[in-house]
Amino acid sequence: MTRIAILGANGRLGRTVARAFMKAGYDVVGVTRSGKLPKELAGITAVAGDALDLASLTAATAGADIVFNGLNPVYSDWSTALPMAGNVMAACRANGALHVFPGTVYNFGQPMPALLTEDTPFRPTTEKGRIRVAMETLFRTEAEAGRVRTVVLRAGDFFGGTGSGGWFDTVMASRVEKGVYTAAGPVDLVHEWTYLPDYADAFVALARNLNGLDAYEALHFPGHAVTDLEMKAAIEKAVGRPLKLSTLPWWVLRAGSPFVPMWRALVSMSYLRFEEHRLVSDRLASLIGPVPHTPLEPAVAAALVDIGIAVAGLEAEAQAA
Repeated sequence: MTRIAILGANGRLGRTVARAFMKAGYDVVGVTRSGKLPKELAGITAVAGDALDLASLTAATAGADIVFNGLNPVYSDWSTALPMAGNVMAACRANGALHVFPGTVYNFGQPMPALLTEDTPFRPTTEKGRIRVAMETLFRTEAEAGRVRTVVLRAGDFFGGTGSGGWFDTVMASRVEKGVYTAAGPVDLVHEWTYLPDYADAFVALARNLNGLDAYEALHFPGHAVTDLEMKAAIEKAVGRPLKLSTLPWWVLRAGSPFVPMWRALVSMSYLRFEEHRLVSDRLASLIGPVPHTPLEPAVAAALVDIGIAVAGLEAEAQAA
Protein backbone atom coordinates (compact mmCIF):
# COMPACT_ATOMS: atom_id res chain seq x y z
CA MET A 1 0.00 0.00 0.00
CA THR A 2 1.31 3.43 -0.93
CA ARG A 3 2.08 5.60 2.10
CA ILE A 4 1.60 9.36 2.04
CA ALA A 5 2.79 11.69 4.80
CA ILE A 6 0.68 14.83 5.15
CA LEU A 7 2.70 17.75 6.52
CA GLY A 8 0.48 20.29 8.26
CA ALA A 9 -2.27 17.71 8.79
CA ASN A 10 -4.01 19.91 11.37
CA GLY A 11 -4.57 22.66 8.82
CA ARG A 12 -7.62 23.13 6.65
CA LEU A 13 -5.91 21.93 3.48
CA GLY A 14 -4.01 19.14 5.21
CA ARG A 15 -7.17 17.73 6.79
CA THR A 16 -9.05 17.72 3.51
CA VAL A 17 -6.20 16.10 1.58
CA ALA A 18 -5.66 13.51 4.33
CA ARG A 19 -9.34 12.49 4.20
CA ALA A 20 -9.27 12.23 0.40
CA PHE A 21 -6.23 9.94 0.40
CA MET A 22 -7.62 7.83 3.24
CA LYS A 23 -10.87 7.41 1.31
CA ALA A 24 -8.86 6.42 -1.77
CA GLY A 25 -7.20 3.58 0.16
CA TYR A 26 -3.76 5.05 0.85
CA ASP A 27 -1.80 4.49 4.05
CA VAL A 28 -1.97 8.04 5.45
CA VAL A 29 0.32 9.52 8.09
CA GLY A 30 -0.57 12.90 9.55
CA VAL A 31 2.51 14.88 10.60
CA THR A 32 2.04 17.71 13.10
CA ARG A 33 4.31 19.40 15.63
CA SER A 34 2.28 17.99 18.51
CA GLY A 35 1.81 14.52 17.06
CA LYS A 36 -1.94 14.92 17.57
CA LEU A 37 -4.72 14.99 14.98
CA PRO A 38 -8.33 16.25 15.07
CA LYS A 39 -11.11 13.72 15.69
CA GLU A 40 -12.22 13.92 12.05
CA LEU A 41 -8.96 12.19 11.08
CA ALA A 42 -9.56 9.16 13.29
CA GLY A 43 -7.94 6.14 11.67
CA ILE A 44 -4.97 8.09 10.33
CA THR A 45 -1.59 7.47 11.94
CA ALA A 46 -0.43 10.55 13.86
CA VAL A 47 3.30 11.35 13.96
CA ALA A 48 5.14 14.25 15.59
CA GLY A 49 7.49 16.19 13.35
CA ASP A 50 8.88 19.71 13.30
CA ALA A 51 9.52 21.13 9.82
CA LEU A 52 12.19 23.45 11.24
CA ASP A 53 14.09 20.47 12.67
CA LEU A 54 15.51 18.38 9.83
CA ALA A 55 16.17 15.27 11.92
CA SER A 56 12.63 15.39 13.32
CA LEU A 57 11.07 15.88 9.88
CA THR A 58 13.16 13.14 8.28
CA ALA A 59 12.15 10.69 10.97
CA ALA A 60 8.48 11.69 10.71
CA THR A 61 8.41 11.05 6.95
CA ALA A 62 10.46 7.85 6.98
CA GLY A 63 8.80 5.13 4.92
CA ALA A 64 6.59 7.55 3.01
CA ASP A 65 6.36 7.15 -0.75
CA ILE A 66 4.76 10.59 -1.09
CA VAL A 67 5.11 13.72 1.05
CA PHE A 68 2.29 16.24 0.75
CA ASN A 69 3.67 19.62 1.76
CA GLY A 70 0.74 21.36 3.43
CA LEU A 71 2.97 23.50 5.67
CA ASN A 72 1.72 27.05 5.99
CA PRO A 73 3.44 29.71 8.09
CA VAL A 74 1.41 32.36 9.88
CA TYR A 75 0.19 34.70 7.13
CA SER A 76 1.77 37.77 8.72
CA ASP A 77 5.24 36.17 8.97
CA TRP A 78 6.69 33.98 6.22
CA SER A 79 10.27 34.11 7.50
CA THR A 80 10.21 30.34 8.09
CA ALA A 81 8.84 29.39 4.66
CA LEU A 82 12.16 28.90 2.85
CA PRO A 83 13.92 27.12 5.74
CA MET A 84 10.99 24.69 5.96
CA ALA A 85 11.05 24.16 2.19
CA GLY A 86 14.75 23.31 2.38
CA ASN A 87 14.13 20.80 5.16
CA VAL A 88 11.27 19.19 3.24
CA MET A 89 13.55 18.74 0.23
CA ALA A 90 16.25 17.20 2.43
CA ALA A 91 13.78 14.85 4.12
CA CYS A 92 12.29 13.74 0.77
CA ARG A 93 15.80 13.19 -0.57
CA ALA A 94 16.78 11.09 2.45
CA ASN A 95 13.62 8.98 2.23
CA GLY A 96 13.31 8.76 -1.55
CA ALA A 97 9.83 10.31 -1.47
CA LEU A 98 7.86 12.17 -4.13
CA HIS A 99 7.11 15.77 -3.08
CA VAL A 100 3.64 17.22 -3.74
CA PHE A 101 3.02 20.91 -3.21
CA PRO A 102 -0.02 23.27 -3.37
CA GLY A 103 0.97 26.32 -5.43
CA THR A 104 -0.58 29.80 -5.37
CA VAL A 105 -1.16 32.66 -7.81
CA TYR A 106 1.17 34.92 -5.81
CA ASN A 107 4.02 34.06 -8.18
CA PHE A 108 2.58 36.07 -11.08
CA GLY A 109 2.74 39.49 -9.43
CA GLN A 110 1.08 42.75 -10.40
CA PRO A 111 -0.26 43.54 -12.93
CA MET A 112 -1.76 40.08 -13.16
CA PRO A 113 -2.78 38.55 -16.51
CA ALA A 114 -6.49 37.76 -16.71
CA LEU A 115 -5.74 34.22 -17.91
CA LEU A 116 -3.04 32.32 -16.05
CA THR A 117 -1.65 29.34 -17.93
CA GLU A 118 1.17 27.01 -17.01
CA ASP A 119 3.37 29.02 -19.37
CA THR A 120 2.59 32.43 -17.84
CA PRO A 121 5.90 33.84 -16.55
CA PHE A 122 6.45 34.60 -12.89
CA ARG A 123 6.94 38.30 -12.13
CA PRO A 124 6.50 38.51 -8.34
CA THR A 125 6.00 42.02 -6.96
CA THR A 126 5.44 41.20 -3.27
CA GLU A 127 7.51 39.54 -0.58
CA LYS A 128 5.15 36.56 -0.49
CA GLY A 129 5.32 36.22 -4.25
CA ARG A 130 9.11 36.29 -4.22
CA ILE A 131 9.23 33.67 -1.46
CA ARG A 132 6.87 31.42 -3.39
CA VAL A 133 8.97 31.74 -6.54
CA ALA A 134 12.13 30.96 -4.55
CA MET A 135 10.48 27.85 -3.10
CA GLU A 136 9.39 26.58 -6.49
CA THR A 137 12.83 27.34 -7.93
CA LEU A 138 14.34 25.18 -5.19
CA PHE A 139 11.89 22.37 -5.97
CA ARG A 140 12.63 22.55 -9.70
CA THR A 141 16.39 22.55 -9.08
CA GLU A 142 16.15 19.45 -6.89
CA ALA A 143 13.98 17.68 -9.47
CA GLU A 144 16.19 18.53 -12.45
CA ALA A 145 19.23 17.32 -10.52
CA GLY A 146 17.49 13.97 -10.06
CA ARG A 147 17.25 14.29 -6.30
CA VAL A 148 13.57 14.94 -5.46
CA ARG A 149 10.65 14.61 -7.84
CA THR A 150 8.03 17.34 -7.32
CA VAL A 151 4.45 17.95 -8.46
CA VAL A 152 3.04 21.46 -7.92
CA LEU A 153 -0.71 21.99 -8.33
CA ARG A 154 -1.53 25.71 -8.38
CA ALA A 155 -4.91 26.91 -7.13
CA GLY A 156 -6.89 30.00 -6.16
CA ASP A 157 -8.44 30.99 -2.84
CA PHE A 158 -9.88 28.11 -0.83
CA PHE A 159 -13.42 27.52 0.33
CA GLY A 160 -14.94 24.41 1.85
CA GLY A 161 -13.44 21.97 4.31
CA THR A 162 -13.31 22.21 8.07
CA GLY A 163 -11.28 24.94 9.70
CA SER A 164 -11.18 28.68 9.32
CA GLY A 165 -9.00 31.52 8.12
CA GLY A 166 -9.91 31.81 4.45
CA TRP A 167 -11.51 34.77 2.66
CA PHE A 168 -14.77 32.88 2.20
CA ASP A 169 -15.47 32.35 5.90
CA THR A 170 -13.73 35.38 7.41
CA VAL A 171 -15.06 37.95 4.93
CA MET A 172 -17.63 36.86 2.34
CA ALA A 173 -19.76 34.65 4.60
CA SER A 174 -18.80 36.22 7.93
CA ARG A 175 -22.10 38.12 8.30
CA VAL A 176 -24.43 35.88 6.34
CA GLU A 177 -26.38 34.98 9.47
CA LYS A 178 -27.00 38.72 9.92
CA GLY A 179 -28.25 38.96 6.34
CA VAL A 180 -25.10 40.50 4.82
CA TYR A 181 -22.68 39.38 2.10
CA THR A 182 -19.30 41.15 2.19
CA ALA A 183 -17.38 41.61 -1.06
CA ALA A 184 -13.62 42.09 -0.85
CA GLY A 185 -13.33 43.98 -4.14
CA PRO A 186 -15.32 45.05 -7.23
CA VAL A 187 -18.42 42.86 -7.31
CA ASP A 188 -18.26 42.15 -11.06
CA LEU A 189 -14.58 41.16 -11.12
CA VAL A 190 -13.72 37.48 -11.82
CA HIS A 191 -11.70 35.86 -9.05
CA GLU A 192 -10.26 32.33 -8.88
CA TRP A 193 -11.75 30.14 -6.12
CA THR A 194 -10.90 26.54 -5.25
CA TYR A 195 -13.34 24.17 -3.58
CA LEU A 196 -11.04 22.19 -1.29
CA PRO A 197 -12.62 18.71 -1.63
CA ASP A 198 -12.25 18.98 -5.43
CA TYR A 199 -8.64 20.10 -5.03
CA ALA A 200 -7.89 17.18 -2.70
CA ASP A 201 -9.41 14.73 -5.18
CA ALA A 202 -7.17 16.18 -7.91
CA PHE A 203 -4.10 15.43 -5.79
CA VAL A 204 -5.31 11.84 -5.41
CA ALA A 205 -5.81 11.59 -9.17
CA LEU A 206 -2.28 12.87 -9.78
CA ALA A 207 -0.87 10.31 -7.34
CA ARG A 208 -2.63 7.60 -9.37
CA ASN A 209 -1.14 8.84 -12.65
CA LEU A 210 2.51 9.44 -11.80
CA ASN A 211 3.82 7.58 -14.85
CA GLY A 212 2.70 10.42 -17.11
CA LEU A 213 4.46 13.11 -15.08
CA ASP A 214 7.88 14.64 -15.61
CA ALA A 215 10.43 14.93 -12.81
CA TYR A 216 9.10 18.42 -12.15
CA GLU A 217 5.51 19.39 -12.93
CA ALA A 218 3.81 22.71 -12.19
CA LEU A 219 0.14 22.31 -13.09
CA HIS A 220 -2.89 24.55 -12.71
CA PHE A 221 -6.15 23.54 -11.05
CA PRO A 222 -9.06 25.39 -12.70
CA GLY A 223 -11.65 25.84 -9.96
CA HIS A 224 -14.48 28.37 -9.88
CA ALA A 225 -13.62 31.61 -11.65
CA VAL A 226 -16.60 33.70 -10.54
CA THR A 227 -17.54 37.21 -9.48
CA ASP A 228 -18.69 38.31 -6.04
CA LEU A 229 -22.19 38.70 -7.50
CA GLU A 230 -22.14 35.04 -8.55
CA MET A 231 -20.80 33.95 -5.17
CA LYS A 232 -23.44 36.05 -3.40
CA ALA A 233 -26.21 34.51 -5.52
CA ALA A 234 -25.00 30.99 -4.68
CA ILE A 235 -24.96 31.80 -0.96
CA GLU A 236 -28.43 33.35 -1.19
CA LYS A 237 -29.78 30.22 -2.83
CA ALA A 238 -28.17 28.07 -0.15
CA VAL A 239 -29.56 30.03 2.79
CA GLY A 240 -32.89 30.67 1.09
CA ARG A 241 -33.02 34.44 1.48
CA PRO A 242 -31.62 37.60 -0.13
CA LEU A 243 -28.55 39.22 1.41
CA LYS A 244 -27.58 42.85 1.66
CA LEU A 245 -24.37 43.64 -0.22
CA SER A 246 -21.52 45.19 1.74
CA THR A 247 -17.86 45.78 0.87
CA LEU A 248 -14.67 45.30 2.84
CA PRO A 249 -13.38 48.69 4.12
CA TRP A 250 -9.88 48.46 2.70
CA TRP A 251 -9.13 52.02 3.82
CA VAL A 252 -9.36 50.86 7.44
CA LEU A 253 -6.89 48.03 6.83
CA ARG A 254 -4.52 50.35 4.99
CA ALA A 255 -4.67 52.95 7.76
CA GLY A 256 -3.99 50.36 10.44
CA SER A 257 -1.46 48.28 8.51
CA PRO A 258 1.62 49.99 10.03
CA PHE A 259 0.43 48.84 13.44
CA VAL A 260 -1.26 45.46 12.77
CA PRO A 261 0.98 42.82 11.12
CA MET A 262 -1.93 40.77 9.76
CA TRP A 263 -3.54 43.84 8.18
CA ARG A 264 -0.19 44.77 6.67
CA ALA A 265 0.10 41.29 5.14
CA LEU A 266 -3.43 41.48 3.72
CA VAL A 267 -2.89 44.94 2.25
CA SER A 268 0.33 43.81 0.58
CA MET A 269 -1.66 41.21 -1.38
CA SER A 270 -4.80 43.32 -1.90
CA TYR A 271 -4.19 43.65 -5.65
CA LEU A 272 -5.56 40.11 -5.98
CA ARG A 273 -8.98 41.53 -5.08
CA PHE A 274 -8.83 44.24 -7.74
CA GLU A 275 -7.40 42.39 -10.76
CA GLU A 276 -9.36 39.79 -12.70
CA HIS A 277 -7.68 36.41 -12.97
CA ARG A 278 -8.49 32.78 -13.63
CA LEU A 279 -6.39 29.62 -13.83
CA VAL A 280 -6.56 27.52 -16.98
CA SER A 281 -4.94 24.20 -17.87
CA ASP A 282 -5.16 21.69 -20.68
CA ARG A 283 -2.41 19.48 -19.29
CA LEU A 284 -4.11 18.52 -16.02
CA ALA A 285 -7.07 16.88 -17.76
CA SER A 286 -4.71 15.12 -20.19
CA LEU A 287 -2.97 13.55 -17.18
CA ILE A 288 -5.86 12.63 -14.89
CA GLY A 289 -8.96 12.70 -17.09
CA PRO A 290 -11.96 14.78 -15.96
CA VAL A 291 -10.84 17.41 -13.45
CA PRO A 292 -12.83 17.18 -10.17
CA HIS A 293 -15.38 19.98 -10.19
CA THR A 294 -18.38 20.33 -7.91
CA PRO A 295 -20.85 22.88 -9.37
CA LEU A 296 -20.77 26.23 -7.60
CA GLU A 297 -24.14 26.07 -5.82
CA PRO A 298 -23.68 22.69 -4.06
CA ALA A 299 -20.03 23.54 -3.34
CA VAL A 300 -21.01 26.82 -1.68
CA ALA A 301 -23.80 25.13 0.26
CA ALA A 302 -21.38 22.48 1.56
CA ALA A 303 -18.84 25.17 2.45
CA LEU A 304 -21.47 27.01 4.49
CA VAL A 305 -22.36 23.81 6.33
CA ASP A 306 -18.65 23.29 7.04
CA ILE A 307 -18.46 26.62 8.87
CA GLY A 308 -21.69 26.05 10.79
CA ILE A 309 -24.13 28.10 8.72
CA ALA A 310 -27.51 26.47 8.18
CA VAL A 311 -28.60 26.09 4.57
CA ALA A 312 -32.05 25.70 3.11
CA GLY A 313 -33.11 23.14 0.49
CA LEU A 314 -29.55 22.32 -0.54
CA GLU A 315 -28.45 21.03 2.86
CA ALA A 316 -28.89 17.34 2.08
CA GLU A 317 -27.20 17.72 -1.28
CA ALA A 318 -24.34 19.69 0.27
CA GLN A 319 -23.69 17.09 2.94
CA ALA A 320 -23.81 14.30 0.38
CA ALA A 321 -21.26 16.12 -1.80
